[in-house]
Amino acid sequence: MDQAVDAHTTPPARPGPDPGAAAPGGFRHAVGFVGSDREIVATALPYVEAGLRAGDRVALTSPAEVTHLLCTALGDRAASVVADEALSLLGARAPDAVGRARELAAAAAGRGSGRLRILSFVDVGDRPAGRREGLRFEAACNRLMAGSGLSVLCLYDRRRLPADVLAGAAVTHPEVLRAGAWTASADYQEPERFIAALSAAHDPLQDRPPVLAVDDAATLPDLRHRLGAALDRHVPDADQREDLHLGVSEVAANAFRHGRRPVSARLWVGDGELVCTVTDAGTSFGDPLAGFRPAHGDDLARGGMGLWLARKLFDTVDLLPSPAGLTVRLAAAVRGTT
Repeated sequence: MDQAVDAHTTPPARPGPDPGAAAPGGFRHAVGFVGSDREIVATALPYVEAGLRAGDRVALTSPAEVTHLLCTALGDRAASVVADEALSLLGARAPDAVGRARELAAAAAGRGSGRLRILSFVDVGDRPAGRREGLRFEAACNRLMAGSGLSVLCLYDRRRLPADVLAGAAVTHPEVLRAGAWTASADYQEPERFIAALSAAHDPLQDRPPVLAVDDAATLPDLRHRLGAALDRHVPDADQREDLHLGVSEVAANAFRHGRRPVSARLWVGDGELVCTVTDAGTSFGDPLAGFRPAHGDDLARGGMGLWLARKLFDTVDLLPSPAGLTVRLAAAVRGTT
């Protein structure tokens, strides 16, 4: 970060048009590109202050140093803003971040203008899988948050983010903020198309020999047992081992219950990463948005939680349909390794 912006030398934004406001029951999602602390403040403050004037519930989801920068610039007005990392992949996996945003949007509907406004400072980390998951989340939100009365402005910092993520931002956001105006993004793609192409990206770890290969598993309990034994050998952290076993077991159960035999599995481990694939011969399913919410909504008693749990427990989940069947690829950084 460059030199901090002094709130006492940064004049408050003048009241004016509010191009970022979402209509009741609507959804707005824009990206703004920044390259300095001053640009962050100059871009964020008009959006935040317009929300406060309108009676919106305003939330920040950003790294601690950016939250401090913005709250310093807001001064006393910062007390009216919620800071919550769990609204983005900074502090939660995708299903939990979606759930938290929907929770706050529902709460906002009972007060003020009935709208929620989120300022999100995007940071996807150094791992290629993390960058892919960040773009997937941005694309999926355009479907998952439709009708929520939510407005989101995502700031992409050119100092932090690689070129592929910056380019992907214009593809995953329907609108782009330029000179204070929200304009339609000429590069925007429909989420299903973008996520399907993103999921097909090759994972180099799969070029290595797998540490486990199961073809035509006899039964679901047998496959779960063999996957659990392999995870015992290669995942040192007991809590993570239990989580990953639960996630992959749910995916295996889906393959047996909803797909067709043969059901196969592969597991690769190396360089602090783990990739697991489960493949069945079914060809009727491959919705790239599956698993961001439970299949039957908030009624968990109806089931449909397999892919939802997998997305909560693994860093990335890719659905790879083909004429030969469906492959679900799960990946995670392995804790306790160097």
